[in-house]
Amino acid sequence: MSAVHFQRIRVMLVDDHPLVRSAVRQAIDAPDIELVGDTSSAEEALVVAPTVRPDVMLVDIALPGMSGVQLVRELAPRLPDTRFMMLTASAAEDDVLDAIEFGATGYLTKDVTPDALLRAVRGAYAGDLAIPRRMAARLVRRLAERARRAPSGHDLLVEHSLSSRERDVLRLLAEGMTDREIAAALTLSTRTVETHVSNVLHKLGVRNRVQAARHYRGEA
Repeated sequence: MSAVHFQRIRVMLVDDHPLVRSAVRQAIDAPDIELVGDTSSAEEALVVAPTVRPDVMLVDIALPGMSGVQLVRELAPRLPDTRFMMLTASAAEDDVLDAIEFGATGYLTKDVTPDALLRAVRGAYAGDLAIPRRMAARLVRRLAERARRAPSGHDLLVEHSLSSRERDVLRLLAEGMTDREIAAALTLSTRTVETHVSNVLHKLGVRNRVQAARHYRGEA
């Protein structure tokens, strides 16, 4: 009798901590799964992912430089057949909203058990939304609240052009905080805040922080 062949799930991992990557590799070590990519930064993943075209990508949010959410935002339109699943220490609702909004089909925190992670990878490949029930419930509530709001023209500009994290940065920027102060307030690196500020200026079409603050206050 001929051997039975089955389609292996091709997985790529993006995390800047070697210990985490090692643990994830062990957790998803199974006959039906093949690890086709393993990178420590979003910038590296931008190069590797379009080449290996994984079925499922496990992505951390807190990456050096470009964040995991930004990575998903960049790659999702280019890899429509890839399922993006966030695997992160953050359970912040804004991070969950941003990730789902920009193309993630799963969101797990790093306290997930190895068995649950393996099930989630298989579920994501099958088209399931891999997200804990408690987190899904909060997400639905937030989306319902957003739908009930009737934002002004100014609010619409901020709501739809900026991510939740970028809105946080813009709000603090408008309060006169420096990049270092914003980083401390949001528990981010100064480099990450600088990237967010640059994105805010670009998206709002302004040249400097003063003009961005005026936009936020509705003075522009």
